[in-house]
Amino acid sequence: MADIRVLVIATTVGLALTSCGNSDSTKAEDAADAAESGTTTAQVSPAPQSSADLPALIPAPAGAQETKGPNDISDGGVHVFFRVEGEPGAVMDAYQSELEAKGWQVTVITTSEGGKDSGGGGAVFTGTLGDAYGVIDGGGYEDKTFVDVCAWPSKPAKPVCDRGGR
Repeated sequence: MADIRVLVIATTVGLALTSCGNSDSTKAEDAADAAESGTTTAQVSPAPQSSADLPALIPAPAGAQETKGPNDISDGGVHVFFRVEGEPGAVMDAYQSELEAKGWQVTVITTSEGGKDSGGGGAVFTGTLGDAYGVIDGGGYEDKTFVDVCAWPSKPAKPVCDRGGR
């Protein structure tokens, strides 16, 4: 009798899980797969439907001391400026990780180190999140880093991220 109850409960749970949603896998299966493989899932931000949604996709870098924007730019995009306390290379490495944690697919376009005596450096990234497209330009000197982020609902013909009037 106990075996029949276990079978009925297992069948009921299985049917409930497979009938929920329209995906090929269930959340329970995904959680079990993640637990088995030891992987974790990044907190992914939803893709924007309009330019009004873009600011929510742009995280402030860790250590940000000043934020300006968001300001509207061409092609329905937004520009946000951050002043960050921290060495430029380390700040940009950490910011790349923050963007990726929000679900952005980041491509590093260039990085620079100012040399051991100058203390400068920075990086330029592009990124996509669904249809959204972003350009991230950051750099500075010693412990000051300036980060300009431009994002658009979709990639514009000329994705120029001006530094604007800081």
